[in-house]
Amino acid sequence: MLGNHIFHRLIGVRLPRLLWAQHRPADAQRGVFLGLIHGLASTDYGRAHGIHHLSDVSRRKDFVRALPVVRYDELKPWIERAMTGEEDVLWPGETKWFAQSSGTTTDQFKWLPVTRDALQRGHYRGGKDLLAQYCAQVPEAQLYQGKHLILGGSSALVHDGHHAVKGDLSAIIVNHLPPWCEARRTPDKAIALMDDWTSKVDAIAEATMAEDVRILAGVPSWMALVCQRVLEKSGKSDLWEVWPNLWLYMHGGVGFAPYRRTFESLLPPREGRRSIHYVETYNASEGFFAFQDDLGRDDMALLMDHGIFYEFVPMSELDNPQPEALEFREVEVGQTYALVVSTNAGVWRLMVGDLVTITSKIPLRIQVVGRVTSHLNVVGEELMAQNADRAWAEVAQSLETEVYNYTGAPRFDDAGKPVAHRWVVEFQPGRPAPSSAKLGAELDRWLKAFNGDYQAKRTDDLILQAPQVDVVPEGTFDRWLAEHGRLGGQHKVPRLDASGSILEGVLACARASA
Repeated sequence: MLGNHIFHRLIGVRLPRLLWAQHRPADAQRGVFLGLIHGLASTDYGRAHGIHHLSDVSRRKDFVRALPVVRYDELKPWIERAMTGEEDVLWPGETKWFAQSSGTTTDQFKWLPVTRDALQRGHYRGGKDLLAQYCAQVPEAQLYQGKHLILGGSSALVHDGHHAVKGDLSAIIVNHLPPWCEARRTPDKAIALMDDWTSKVDAIAEATMAEDVRILAGVPSWMALVCQRVLEKSGKSDLWEVWPNLWLYMHGGVGFAPYRRTFESLLPPREGRRSIHYVETYNASEGFFAFQDDLGRDDMALLMDHGIFYEFVPMSELDNPQPEALEFREVEVGQTYALVVSTNAGVWRLMVGDLVTITSKIPLRIQVVGRVTSHLNVVGEELMAQNADRAWAEVAQSLETEVYNYTGAPRFDDAGKPVAHRWVVEFQPGRPAPSSAKLGAELDRWLKAFNGDYQAKRTDDLILQAPQVDVVPEGTFDRWLAEHGRLGGQHKVPRLDASGSILEGVLACARASA
């Protein structure tokens, strides 16, 4: 149709530049680097590190020598200065927007600066490029004549004093969407920015079930909940009956593997009907980093020309107070690194907390495999969130059920010795909850299959005993999120927690509601 043809032509304008950046990463990253240090030389942060002129850091080795790799707490005092309205603190001019980090590794919220440059050249350009690459692979896709259901966070923007405007990243994005995107977004802003998540899910379902939805976008756990509510309210048996023209689901935030079975039941294959396409995205509060550029692969291409300069800290350097960070040309396929970014929002050499495995050099592709603070390695098992996601997906498949949420932690004996892993899991509403014994046996089988270190430590129960699995009632994980002020479409539960505090908190919620 004419409207869709025009959309494909317009959205495809960016494709040559995107492909150039993917296949000429050195040139793309050099351009980004020069643009960033031009801004850095005009900031208090740069001057505090001895950078007064562009020539001071025109080479990466000078940049690395001047600026340390930092974690959020080291950047926090500078962000707080910018939030008071000071200009030229981390990025030239005044920074007005600050996004709440969606991570749940601590009870304290983190605020990341968001500039107009970051919105325009990062988040919005990344979204357009994703659609351009998708349309190039699926030219028959009819996207623009219908609506795009974008499931964001749980809060509207709030003014902090006279200067800073704070909120979920999704709230900042929704409030400043380009007209071409706003015209196709659903639900409307009044619903999208509701604070009460429980009421919001019902409102979204009511508002969208009669719309011609072509695209879904959001965290899988929350999107599944909204879709199930749509079926309840519409009385339909599956989503094809509600949205027959659905083409694409853009997901991110958590691993998709445990939720694939749920979406396959919501959108079951039918003879003569095309399937929906699932595209993974990596869009964080710090920036839009990557998306799945090839529908035939299960990894994502880093966006090399979107105002973000990437570095990579080897796992062996994580405990070093001044870790060495590698440039993209120095990384090795198959190796895992902590991601470090410098951005046009004024974030400088920040270790964002995610672990990524390099899967391809040109294009530079990655898989997000876990968090720096969210993996289990109490006896050398090196269990990553990606291993756990894949294992729970297979458990659900073999036991014919569907996972809603889970988390894992070490289990210690009375003397404080680590003896096993303990897991808490909640299943999708209406789906069977197998016995703890069956779940433990199946989970153990698949963790061994996906992680050789875990398998070795489980040999004859000498180092690690069989995992313990506790099933909690429907709604338990949401209550835990609500208690921590994190209930909503942008937030998620950490999959692995070496401290065990998250697992114990979820179990406490289950006991309190019993």
